[in-house]
Amino acid sequence: MAGSDQGGSGSGVIISDDGYVLTNTHVVTLGGAVADPTIRVTTSDGRIFSATVVGTDPIYDLAVIKLEDATDLTPIDFADSSKLNVGDTAVALGAPLGLSNSVTTGIVSALNRSIQIASSALPDSSSEDAPQNEQETPEEGEGPFQFDLPGNTSQQSSESISIAVIQTDAAINHGNSGGALVNAKGELIGINVAIASSGSSEESGSIGIGFAIPANIAQRVSEEIIADGAASHGLLGASVRDAASVENADVSGAYIAEVTGGGAAAAGGLKADDVVTAFNGVPITSASDLTAQVRAAAAGSDAKVTYIRGGKEYELSLIHI
Repeated sequence: MAGSDQGGSGSGVIISDDGYVLTNTHVVTLGGAVADPTIRVTTSDGRIFSATVVGTDPIYDLAVIKLEDATDLTPIDFADSSKLNVGDTAVALGAPLGLSNSVTTGIVSALNRSIQIASSALPDSSSEDAPQNEQETPEEGEGPFQFDLPGNTSQQSSESISIAVIQTDAAINHGNSGGALVNAKGELIGINVAIASSGSSEESGSIGIGFAIPANIAQRVSEEIIADGAASHGLLGASVRDAASVENADVSGAYIAEVTGGGAAAAGGLKADDVVTAFNGVPITSASDLTAQVRAAAAGSDAKVTYIRGGKEYELSLIHI
C-alpha cells in the first residue's frame, strides 16, 4: 500500500476465486493516513496484482479489496468460530516485518475477549453507544493494545473502537494484520488485527498475546461490504459504564447509565441502573464487552439480553438493534 507520502505492507485473505480479499481497514488506509491508497498485492505463489478498495468497515476494522483481472484463485474456507474452544490449535499466517508467507503456531488462549483500541478511521457517528466513564485498566481503555500498523505509519487518535476478539499466543507482529488465523484444518477462524505490548513503543514485537476478529463476524461484514459497499452494526441506544466503577455494585457487567428514547434498549425494556451480564449468551463483564458484542451483530437483528435489576436476574429480547 502507498499514499502520497506514506507506505507500508500488511496481509490479507483470499475469499473468492475472482479476487476478493479480506483484510483490515487500518491496513488499506495505512492507519487512517491515506483515503485512496495505491495497492499492489503479491500472492503466495508469486503473482502480483493491482487492487482497489471495495469498502471499509472502521467499526470492526475490516476491509475488502478486489484484485484486478484475477481468476482461478483458491479462496479460504471459513470455520464456525462460535465452536472454538480454549486450547484449540491456532496458526497465524501473513507477512510479519515484511517476511511474506510466514507461519506461526500456538493455541486459542481466550474467547469472547473485548479490546478497546485507538482508530484514526473511526467515523464520528460511531461514538454512539460508546462506553462512558470507563476505567483505563489493562482490560479496558486503550491500555497495551495496538494495531500492528504496516510500514512506517503511526496512529494518532483520541477515538477508539471496541471489538470482540479471539486471543492467541501464536506470534503476531507488525505486518500480520489482515492475515489469517486458521485451525488445524487450515480453515479460517479469525482475521489478525492487533497485538498487546508490554511497553509503549510501537516498535515492540510479539509478547505472546495477539488478537483476531472471529471468522463469523468477518464473514458477515465482508459479505455486506461486497454486496453494499459497507457493513451494518447493531446499536443499543444506551450509555453504559463498567458496573465495577459504580458505587455499591455487587456484580460485574455493563451498567446502564442512560437509555435513549426510541432506541432498542428502551423498546426492549432496559432501564437506567440495570446491569447487563450477558448478550446473546456471551458473558458481559464490562462496558467494552457489551459495546463489542452489540457492534458484532448486524443492524436490525434481534438479541437476547440477561441483566440484573434490584438484585434479581432477568432476560429480555431486543428487537432490531
